[in-house]
Amino acid sequence: MDAAKYIWMNGKFVSWDDAKVHVLSHTLHYGNGVIEGTKAYKTQKGYAIFRLNDHTKRLKESAKMTIMEIPYSVEELNKAQIELVAKNEFKGDNVYLRPFAFLGYGVMGVYHKHAPVETVVAAWEWGAYLGEEGMKKGIKLKIVSMSRPANTSNMGKAKAVANYLNSQMAKYEAIDCGYEEALLLDDQGYVAEASGASFFMVKNGVLITPPNDNSLESITQKTVIELATDMGIKVERRRLSREDVYVADEAFLTGTAAEITPVRHVDGRDIGCGARGEMTEKLQSKYFDVVFGRDKKYEHYLTYVN
Repeated sequence: MDAAKYIWMNGKFVSWDDAKVHVLSHTLHYGNGVIEGTKAYKTQKGYAIFRLNDHTKRLKESAKMTIMEIPYSVEELNKAQIELVAKNEFKGDNVYLRPFAFLGYGVMGVYHKHAPVETVVAAWEWGAYLGEEGMKKGIKLKIVSMSRPANTSNMGKAKAVANYLNSQMAKYEAIDCGYEEALLLDDQGYVAEASGASFFMVKNGVLITPPNDNSLESITQKTVIELATDMGIKVERRRLSREDVYVADEAFLTGTAAEITPVRHVDGRDIGCGARGEMTEKLQSKYFDVVFGRDKKYEHYLTYVN
């Protein structure tokens, strides 16, 4: 990761190297923290943050689910992200923002309510999450042995840091087996999500993605559904088994970092033609037109920095 100049921390801009926490911070030991992933793209009008308000609202909602009181409003956090992008004077085509909140130093023990809440926004230049080649040719996806924990056993709707231990183990398994990304099933054997992205597939001209019964409610997933519907593509939300995935005509992953990443291969089986599919490419092109400000119809999703 390339360091930026500044990080916003508890209402102040501090230098990247000075954004530090105590080793006895509560979250480090007990895992209660919430994160977001937001992205700014360099448009003809300067950097624009995509769906900023939606991401910030989700951060606050995640904190409410995990009983953590972030001492800043949505508006204050939006302003912090805008100012951070401007202050860092980035040069690249896109910038990843990581707003997050965690429990700091002050108390120990599982009961967390009296631990102080730390609120931070970091930003850095970050290329294609799964590689530039993967964006064009597609990636290899493995359905891993790890399952997405049931709703009865974790806060699955919260974008909580504790949930990502499961994702880490799934991702490690996939890469260790020669794949680039992991796909997790839920406790009933249906597709939940990738380690950090949502799953879409195409069958007989229909775009299909699982419901969010047991996965994060993805903002990028909602965006792709909206774009596809506006393009006249039929969209279905329904459960998918691993067998459905194996016989898909096309497949791709979506997320703030993943954007729209084609899937060419799953568990030793080529998907469709074994390359980026036609519908995937069209949606990919449309998505990048939107986030880079080239499609006026969706400009309301952009918050300009300059």
